[in-house]
Amino acid sequence: LISKGMVYPCVCSRSDVEHAQSAPHAGEDGARYSGACRDRFQSYAEAAQLLPHDRLPAWRFRTRPGQMTTFVDGLHGPQSSCVHDEVGDFVIARHAEGAGYMLAVVVDDAAMGVTEVMRGDDLLPATHRQILLAEALGLASPRYIHVPLIVGPDGRRLAKRHGDTRISALRENGVAAETIIAYLAASLDGSRPALPISATSLLDTYALGKI
Repeated sequence: LISKGMVYPCVCSRSDVEHAQSAPHAGEDGARYSGACRDRFQSYAEAAQLLPHDRLPAWRFRTRPGQMTTFVDGLHGPQSSCVHDEVGDFVIARHAEGAGYMLAVVVDDAAMGVTEVMRGDDLLPATHRQILLAEALGLASPRYIHVPLIVGPDGRRLAKRHGDTRISALRENGVAAETIIAYLAASLDGSRPALPISATSLLDTYALGKI
């Protein structure tokens, strides 16, 4: 990507990006990047000279105006987006020879021969960036299925802020495996299967479209 000129070093902090526009983008990644560092530096080393020793430049992927990405999600159906308009040039690494999530997941999936990806729908917007990276690297993209997240009482993604919600913690507190399975089954299609219930007993009635 570096040799092809498809990425460039960037010294902008997250606050720099947010302050650069008056109407921050409401997406999960915050404000759209303006491209302030797009043609600013000749090398990574030149960019690094502007930062304190405890900070390193990031690598940003060059997006193209009007370039659309499309795919058919296994649950949400046809999806299309222009990453340049929605996000702008995006970060793929925060180290001279590193790889952030967006780049690493594309390369790892290809290296492992992954053909199907099922994950939370909070990552649905990120798929368009991953498709751009796969195309730039000459890699095939897997098929994607984005499913709804389990959320807490506040409507936010279930996390440590909601307490210990690990399955192992529930089991240690006496919640039977069959109860957990029944709860998860109910969250898929709103049904209330009778207890006890096993995972294998759900195979015949499971359908992705019920979610």
